[in-house]
Amino acid sequence: MTTANEPVNFFEQCADEIAIGSDVYNQALGFYHAEARMLDNLRYMDWVETLTQDIKYNVPLRQTRLVKDNEASIIYSMRHMHEDYRSLMGRALRLSGNSAWAEDPASRTKRFVSNVQVFETATPGEYAALSYLLITRNRFDDDHFDLIPCERRDILRLQDGVLKLAQRDIILDQVLLGTPNLAIFL
Repeated sequence: MTTANEPVNFFEQCADEIAIGSDVYNQALGFYHAEARMLDNLRYMDWVETLTQDIKYNVPLRQTRLVKDNEASIIYSMRHMHEDYRSLMGRALRLSGNSAWAEDPASRTKRFVSNVQVFETATPGEYAALSYLLITRNRFDDDHFDLIPCERRDILRLQDGVLKLAQRDIILDQVLLGTPNLAIFL
């Protein structure tokens, strides 16, 4: 049973898995590669164009739980991020301008997307997509870099023949973040 703070179970939305190499799968994979390239190259306004107007973007907290309670380790009542199109657009505009002190100079990032699976959903033109993301992040002249591993549970929606991101839940592997802030998009 979900509460008002908790989205519909992602895996309940997944129907038949779409075959690797099919047109829809390749389009989803291309979406993820282009998204990583845009964000790594600070093209935030281009990235916003890949979002639907009703997007839901969530980064829930994690707790360490016993194996039998693993899914309960994802806490939606408290989140690192709980955003919509308007707040994502505001962040993109701020990061593109001169007022993003947490990202000036900008982090150097590389996003590695893997383990992409795409599923049919009950809604025509919408696909559930699961992917793993590893972000490397370096700041200033430091020889240290952060690693941010996560799983992304997305809903991709076909609009005018192009896939757009309609929902994203980012499930961080870390309970305690190993990065000073989440001023970057995941």
